[in-house]
Amino acid sequence: MAMATNSSGKFVLVTGGAGYIGSHTVVELLNKDYNVVVVDNLYNSSYEAIRRIEKISGKKVHFFQCDILDGPGLRKVFSQFDIYSVIHFAGLKAVGESTQIPLDYYHNNITGTITLLQVMKEFNVKNIVFSSSATVYGDPPIIPIPETCPTGSTNPYGRTKLFIEHILRDLCVAEKDWNAALLRYFNPAGAHPSGIMGENPTGIPNNLMPYLAQVAIGKREELSVFGNDYKTKDGTAIRDYIHVVDLSLGHLAALEKLNTKPGCVEYNLGTGHGSTVLEMVAAFSKAVGRDLPYKICPRRAGDVTNLTADPRKANTELNWKAEISLEEMCQSLWTWQTNNPEGFEGCDPNPPAECIVTQK
Repeated sequence: MAMATNSSGKFVLVTGGAGYIGSHTVVELLNKDYNVVVVDNLYNSSYEAIRRIEKISGKKVHFFQCDILDGPGLRKVFSQFDIYSVIHFAGLKAVGESTQIPLDYYHNNITGTITLLQVMKEFNVKNIVFSSSATVYGDPPIIPIPETCPTGSTNPYGRTKLFIEHILRDLCVAEKDWNAALLRYFNPAGAHPSGIMGENPTGIPNNLMPYLAQVAIGKREELSVFGNDYKTKDGTAIRDYIHVVDLSLGHLAALEKLNTKPGCVEYNLGTGHGSTVLEMVAAFSKAVGRDLPYKICPRRAGDVTNLTADPRKANTELNWKAEISLEEMCQSLWTWQTNNPEGFEGCDPNPPAECIVTQK
């Protein structure tokens, strides 16, 4: 996919750029010669991701440890760099946890985004690519899911994403010089092909593939499969798994789209192909070279039968398409996990003192 590069001296600000999707996106931005500055509070990530980004790209990353709730801290960053666009990943992201501490999710994700938008407005930065989620569709009545499908999430995490979408849409209506791309992710998986960087969950993984990888490496005894009584070919839930590098390239395509001043636009980033949980277990077992153990457990509250994207709008309007196969996805994850059995554990998680804007 042809992509314009940025050599104007202006910067793209990436919030949450030390996280899983953020770090892979920063690599792709640097590969295309964008100038990048990263802010991340390192609450659920590690500065080691920044070191790995620099190793892969061969370029220095401008990084600041800063919380998006910290307006004065953000202003310091904006005052140092000529920022023209923001890619906004930062936020709490676990569905289950959001049902236990909803106030924390609403405060961090929504208030943090409003603080970011206020600072952007002060510095006349009015382009934003937002990390949304397929959870905004709730239990969708249409499969595959088009962007026109009714929205309405089943959990606080998804509702924070949906509310932020509404905020951005209202802002673009009220102020015509704002442009926002709302990217509704399906299920990111896989790792950078170098094997140097991948998903690094803290504690027990919330998602299927990193949990399965920890089973394969021996950190977990077996996978819990939640529900085998869905109306699917094998009774397990269906999701649309997209390689994290394909997903990252979707952000670069959305960034280019904002140059056309489209106002507020939304896109599904998925493959258009759904896989059941047991199909993913089988695919990853093949990459590992042995059958991986699992047990069937009751369904989880809030889980839906099928979340498969209709990605045709992004294919057409962004000139973007997910191209990496499920087999490559599984193989890249296994390479990352075998090369880094403990993830970033044991690496120094802290940035140099001069990078700290917000004290933890």
